[in-house]
Amino acid sequence: MTMSPQLQDLSTSDDGFADTPKRREIIDGARQVFRAEGFDGASMGQIAQAAGVSKGTLYVYFQSKEDLFHALVVNDRREAAEHMFQLKEQAGRLETREMLCQLGESFITMMVRPEHIALVRMVMGAAEKLPHVGRTFYETGPCLGIRRVSEYLAREVEAGRLEIDCELDLAAGHFLNLCQGNLIKPQFFCSEKPPSKEEISSTVESAVTVFLRAFGPSAEHS
Repeated sequence: MTMSPQLQDLSTSDDGFADTPKRREIIDGARQVFRAEGFDGASMGQIAQAAGVSKGTLYVYFQSKEDLFHALVVNDRREAAEHMFQLKEQAGRLETREMLCQLGESFITMMVRPEHIALVRMVMGAAEKLPHVGRTFYETGPCLGIRRVSEYLAREVEAGRLEIDCELDLAAGHFLNLCQGNLIKPQFFCSEKPPSKEEISSTVESAVTVFLRAFGPSAEHS
């Protein structure tokens, strides 16, 4: 999988702008307005008011509503990436099953956060008009997750703890999709309460069992 510049930037550095308190205040204000009004309904005046700045100050930091929306997506995806797929410190110290369970639970816990669900809805609503924003979200979300899981799976294959006979990106996608089970779609369409920790653990444990039956050592296939 080839990463775009946006994906590389998110995983290694900031988004190219100075991260000042004022800029964070503007993004926080924009988040409130975009969630309440959607992209089309939001105005720069409303965002300036929510952020507690003048429109002149707002335009110093962002040339347009489109630029501000893109910055919001990049900012939120960076924060999500910092909490998901934290593999380096624990990988190698845990059994494969335990590591996959922790990985899956971290992933789903982030996915069902109300603020994440709200961001996905905002991006989906604006993606047709702002396809570059949709692409940024996809590459700094699903693509980044698959890349990090693939790197972990590669180490497990090399150590002989997994036997994967397909592309590692495909296997990583299988794992993440299995972990979602029936937990994610109701959040998008039904406005349900986030699943409990117990529900997440149960779903992920089942996903790991299925994954290991497909790709675990030969003894787990029987």
